[in-house]
Amino acid sequence: DLTPLDFYFWGYIRDIVYSQKPTTVENMKNRIRQACRNINVGVLEKVRDDFHHRLELCIQVNGQVFE
Repeated sequence: DLTPLDFYFWGYIRDIVYSQKPTTVENMKNRIRQACRNINVGVLEKVRDDFHHRLELCIQVNGQVFE
C-alpha cells in the first residue's frame, strides 16, 4: 500500500499514544489529538520522502508487488 497514512503515520501516532497505557476511551482520544497536534515538520518531511521512495519502487517493478 502506498498511502502514507497506512505505512507510516498511524504507526507513528500509535507509538506515541501507547507509550503509556490509556486509562479511558476519552483519555485515548485526547492522546491521539495531542499526538497529531505535536507532529513537527521533520516528521511530515520524512513521510513525504518515504512516499516518494515507495513511488519510485513501484515504478521500478512496473506496478507489481514490492516490499
